[in-house]
Amino acid sequence: MKEIINTDKAPAAIGPYSQATKAGGFLFLSGQMPLDPETMAFVPGCVACQVEQVMKNTQHILNSQGLDFCDVVKTTVFIKDMNDFGKVNEVYAKYFNENPPARSCVEVARLPKDALVEMECIAVLK
Repeated sequence: MKEIINTDKAPAAIGPYSQATKAGGFLFLSGQMPLDPETMAFVPGCVACQVEQVMKNTQHILNSQGLDFCDVVKTTVFIKDMNDFGKVNEVYAKYFNENPPARSCVEVARLPKDALVEMECIAVLK
């Protein structure tokens, strides 16, 4: 069985997908974009600003299920430019400052709405 998860504290899906799905003892989060959930507009500024919003959106979805970043076991980060890797890591490390999860980070040719970063993750349910 699976359960579809949506919260109004994170941006609504911009396509035919859910914010997250619960299944098999895990919470699978769709890729989070640097969108302000109230306006559905991109946050202005640099890649670090966009990563910060991605992390906030992720946190809201996790929190809606009684979870936090310590429950995340795997992330995949998609970045537009690998030269931003260090900047992405600086913000990412603020949220995963102890016992960080497994992670993949890949440069991609293009992200939806021309975002600079997107992140998906998997968390263990309590």
